[in-house]
Amino acid sequence: MERFYDCPLILREFLSYHETIKGQSPRTISEYYLDLRMFLRFMKLVKNEMPYDTDLESISIRDIDAAFLQRISVTDVFDFLSYLANDRIVNENSIAPSKGISSAGRARKLSAIKSFYKYLTVRTKQLDDNPVQDMEYPKLRKSLPKYLTLEQSAALLRSVDGPNKARDFAILMIFLNCGIRRSELVGLNLTDVYEDRIRVVGKGNKERIVYMGSSCKAAIDNYLIERNQIVLSDNRALFGSRDHNRISVSAVHRLVKKHILEAGLDPEKLSAHKLRHTAATLMLQNGVDVKTVQEVLGHENLNTTQIYTHIENTELKIAAEANPISKLNIDT
Repeated sequence: MERFYDCPLILREFLSYHETIKGQSPRTISEYYLDLRMFLRFMKLVKNEMPYDTDLESISIRDIDAAFLQRISVTDVFDFLSYLANDRIVNENSIAPSKGISSAGRARKLSAIKSFYKYLTVRTKQLDDNPVQDMEYPKLRKSLPKYLTLEQSAALLRSVDGPNKARDFAILMIFLNCGIRRSELVGLNLTDVYEDRIRVVGKGNKERIVYMGSSCKAAIDNYLIERNQIVLSDNRALFGSRDHNRISVSAVHRLVKKHILEAGLDPEKLSAHKLRHTAATLMLQNGVDVKTVQEVLGHENLNTTQIYTHIENTELKIAAEANPISKLNIDT
């Protein structure tokens, strides 16, 4: 945990717990670190009655312990959220930096604080009181997910051409038919594909099985003919790059944007994640129940999936075949 050298021991132990016991991803651990470091620096500013315009980056928190944390009240946490909403500078390096982070950003930081205090009161019992136990999250602005229509999806698939046609077509088909995340696709190995299904490792290293429709399976089978003639530096990888490494998240982002543009669609509004939205939306439009879609997408909470039910409101294999992408007949 040397990378967290500027944190107090009590925070480093929390981060280690989530990394080694809870199995949280490096990205989640990094977010906890940054969010809680900012929170503790602000608490130090408040409790030590420093000038409000003190640069938080200059405040050391290495001496913070359980006794200090026990002094933090719910009012102090509200003050921190108020600071985030009104005074925290956003995009400091821009020509005209603004103040106040979004409600989603504040909710993420409050979630980190809640996890920290739950660990201190329930898991390790270092504190008796949890000041944020009943604190409500900032109200989030709900926006409907952007997605492609069936016609736009077909146009996107028909746009695929070039030296990596089989690979790119298979990638787009997996996104549109199976709705997996970009990071999940990058992590796929050859051994994760068998018969009509793929094994996906999602958030928190949770595994799930996702079925492919017949057109998606055909696209994968076609690509595997090419893949089996290639040797990669990590030869377990299902998808490789031009430099013979496992394909990267950024490379997937670029290829999706490229084909979106070639299909005459708006690359500014569409992305690999929007293809995931498309898969969910098309399944729901065609009669798949929301609980099944939740399992296909790997959502931990049903509420996350229910955002798609603005379209229309059965088992895993039926979900894959019910998605009309499964039945598209496009020459590859």
